[in-house]
Amino acid sequence: MTSDAAIALMADMLWACVLIAGPILAVTLVVGLLISVFQVITQIQEMTLTFVPKIIAVVGVLFIFGSWMLSSLVEYASELYRNIPQLIH
Repeated sequence: MTSDAAIALMADMLWACVLIAGPILAVTLVVGLLISVFQVITQIQEMTLTFVPKIIAVVGVLFIFGSWMLSSLVEYASELYRNIPQLIH
């Protein structure tokens, strides 16, 4: 395996990670920001107030985008397995 092939594999892997984790991270960021603004306005400093809505939001995102995320991961893995003979030589 050449260094160019290794760098290309690393770039593909990082891009797949960004695509798969992106929706979850974006939703938790927005929910956390909204809850933080709510806590500042009301001066309620309860830790479970930030934790529970984020968990609910993540579960919702997994229900909505879960099949797409899994198919993206399977597509990346199958492409990687198909390219193994080319990587060895």
